[in-house]
Amino acid sequence: MPAQNIPVRVLTILVRFGTEQYEHSEREIDEIFERQMPGVDRTVLVVDNALPGGFVDDGGKRVLIGGDNSAREFSGFDQAIQFIGSAIWRYDLVHFATSAFNTLYTSYLSRFTTRLVEAVVDRAVCIGHIDAYNEAVQILGFRTQHWVRSCFFFLSPADVRGLGSFVTIRGGSDFFSGDPQAPFRPDAALSGAYRRYIVEWLTGGDLGQGVVWHSSFALTTETRCAFEHKAVSIMNENLLGVRLRAMRCRLIDVTWLSTMLSRGALTSVQWDTSWQQQLAHRDRDALVFP
Repeated sequence: MPAQNIPVRVLTILVRFGTEQYEHSEREIDEIFERQMPGVDRTVLVVDNALPGGFVDDGGKRVLIGGDNSAREFSGFDQAIQFIGSAIWRYDLVHFATSAFNTLYTSYLSRFTTRLVEAVVDRAVCIGHIDAYNEAVQILGFRTQHWVRSCFFFLSPADVRGLGSFVTIRGGSDFFSGDPQAPFRPDAALSGAYRRYIVEWLTGGDLGQGVVWHSSFALTTETRCAFEHKAVSIMNENLLGVRLRAMRCRLIDVTWLSTMLSRGALTSVQWDTSWQQQLAHRDRDALVFP
């Protein structure tokens, strides 16, 4: 918790690929902070993965740099952390976002407030929207079922540094067969449920929760590379949650935390509440998992 009357210092890292598809994303994020977190002292670092890595346009409180699209937003996040260097310690929280943050389910975005971000300062938590599969999956020997959506979340500078890199998987030679009819290698370290979830999600299927992806496509010879790149992003998102938990950084659902803060004092928040209990006790859009 920051000292009284001292505003929370937040570094926003926004990763985009040009401005053609989500041209208003930066302005929309600015509006969320202005409307919901007016007391926050904020600096913005925009990483454009469509620009060359050495590009820098320094405007003081808003800096634009070239990125690294080798692992999409995750390599873009790494590019930002490398650029910011030791200056990361000037901030209380690092806010990560992608230009596609305002798609699919977005009601949770209204839960980010000044009081809420103040509550997570100096805590080993990743605050964002928790997503989950209906059943657990396995990847690289890890069993997992839930993760924080990587398009809009907050971490402490210490946990950012502890990760080392946001990229877990680079490339896909260990996972993909090259055959769109059977896209995964037989020996890929992925459970059958995980393979099914990835294929169904990217090709427009409903995973049993009444939601479909906004950019789905048929899996064909022509779209195979796009499928593999997006599948790697899904794996990196899921594995980010696995790695944070291994660091004892808890994944906290913002709607649940907002619900708890609305019902009592900060001291009453049970930070070790399981993810299943968090999702079950949200005051809206509650979900029950075994």
